[in-house]
Amino acid sequence: MQISNFKLGNAFYLGLLGGLGVMLALLIAGALTTTATILTYIAAALFVALGLDPLVNWIDKRGLPRWASVALVAIGFVGLITVLLINIIPTVIREANNLILAAPQIVDGLIDVEVFNDFDQQLGGVVSNSLSTLADYLSDSSNWSNLLGGVLQIGLGIINGVFGAIIVIILTLYLMASLQQLKEFSYKLVPASRRDRFSEITEQVVGSVGKWVSAQVTTAFIHALSAFIFLSIIGAPFALLLASVSFILALIPLVGPITAAILVTLVSLTDSTTTALTLVIYYLVYLQLEAYLISPRIMKKAVSVPAPIVVIAALLGGTLLGVLGALVAIPVAASIIIILREVWMPRQQMR
Repeated sequence: MQISNFKLGNAFYLGLLGGLGVMLALLIAGALTTTATILTYIAAALFVALGLDPLVNWIDKRGLPRWASVALVAIGFVGLITVLLINIIPTVIREANNLILAAPQIVDGLIDVEVFNDFDQQLGGVVSNSLSTLADYLSDSSNWSNLLGGVLQIGLGIINGVFGAIIVIILTLYLMASLQQLKEFSYKLVPASRRDRFSEITEQVVGSVGKWVSAQVTTAFIHALSAFIFLSIIGAPFALLLASVSFILALIPLVGPITAAILVTLVSLTDSTTTALTLVIYYLVYLQLEAYLISPRIMKKAVSVPAPIVVIAALLGGTLLGVLGALVAIPVAASIIIILREVWMPRQQMR
């Protein structure tokens, strides 16, 4: 009888512990979900700070004290953001509004493309009928608020975006100023016997990720600038808006530039089919130059992230947290690759 009661008591305690474990897991998952946006802001600010750190180190090596180097880079960073807000953002918003008004023309342009018509005829006209219905819907401006979730949701989205950008900028300045102190503090948390190796790996991770971020930003800037110049030369509409969107998308390796090329080409149909075909030729040439000439030269000192890892990280990050999540996921993947290469792989070789 006592043995039976003992077994029942053990089963009760095991069930209680299991239930508490499930509740704790749900609480942690809920906390992570609630704070996911803030954690993404922190991660984005950290990677921006790491991207600016090579520039700080470069200025530091020229004889300036580190505080002066950080201050100089911070002033330049804030100045650049200010210039963007004053000179570029208003034009981008104005062109975005014009693009919304021209959305029905984009759909009509797709319907009028000869290659598309041939493909649609093979499907019995299903796609063209759907696009015609979409064009009629988009031509009624009263439908836009419903399509985008209502005026209140749009306003909240803009406010949240501006608020998030301000948080990222402020966190970036703080992290950039205290990055060295944070690294030194983390070193002291490791036993003295392993501190040198830990600091060596940390410096390598920080340096490689920083070079990767700065190199990717440079590549995306060249992509956007080239697109803006070419769009301006051929007189394509919404040049600055499309170049700005291309810059954001091009920050995502492999997937981003191709997505930007498709988006720009589709929007150019509001002008003419000839403009769209001209952009197709341009991107066929430019993307090859970027893949085999521009990117390898800029990325030669940065950590190499395998193409499948880039695509998987971008998809996972984008699915969970949108474009910002996709941008953050790839440097995270780069950090993991460095840790695996410097810690895990050498240990496997010693076994």
